Amino acid sequence: MDDPIDQVVQLILEAGKVVVFTGAGVSTESGIPDFRSPGGIWSRYDPEDFTIQRFVADKEARKRNWQVRRELVSANYQPNPAHYAIVELEKLGKLSCVITQNIDGLHHTAGNSEENIIELHGTIKFSKCLECDDRLPLVDVLKRIEEGEEDPHCRKCGGLLKAATVSFGEAMPQDKMYQAERHSRECDLFIVIGSSLVVYPAASMPLIAKRAGAKLVIINYTPTEMDSRADVVVHAKAGEVMGAILEKVKQKRPSAG
Repeated sequence: MDDPIDQVVQLILEAGKVVVFTGAGVSTESGIPDFRSPGGIWSRYDPEDFTIQRFVADKEARKRNWQVRRELVSANYQPNPAHYAIVELEKLGKLSCVITQNIDGLHHTAGNSEENIIELHGTIKFSKCLECDDRLPLVDVLKRIEEGEEDPHCRKCGGLLKAATVSFGEAMPQDKMYQAERHSRECDLFIVIGSSLVVYPAASMPLIAKRAGAKLVIINYTPTEMDSRADVVVHAKAGEVMGAILEKVKQKRPSAG
């Protein structure tokens, strides 16, 4: 079996617990610009403005931060075939969870169950208070800004509000990290989709899975430093590959009953 697509199909059919790990390469196929690519967010904004330290200390940095959030939310990005293929994995009873580095919330929009999504870097869909940790829809905060409130604060405790995403210099959510590590250790197949695997500690998850005995598949448009550790590597667009894989899985999977 030389075709890597067929190899991945067979691994999914044989697997009991599949963990999917998604990165920016999945979001870009929905039109969301990669922060680091030419024309991306960091070509137009200073990344230093997005450190937690700058956000807390500098009102002007907070205003620029909210501007980026407004851009991302107002564009109304939609899921693509890669997202829907992961939903199909869940419907087939194969998906243990999807661990994502993405903040766009598109796995929720596509239809994956809330309890099966681990957002390591947070979500653009909500804002949070840095003091009391109250959460509210981000669109509600953006509406307050549009109505003239330049520097929105929590109406419960007066603390600073920010998007519920992990900023540079901000601690990773320990509960999410623990969940991701546990699922990575317990799966028998770990599929990386659209991640260059350079942002740690998130990128340590495939290594945790591999060391625990799982098969590792990497689907990414460009090579990664972990390609040599993978059982199957596919260098192609995530949506095309995942769509083809799930079609074959559904064709070959024995019918219930």
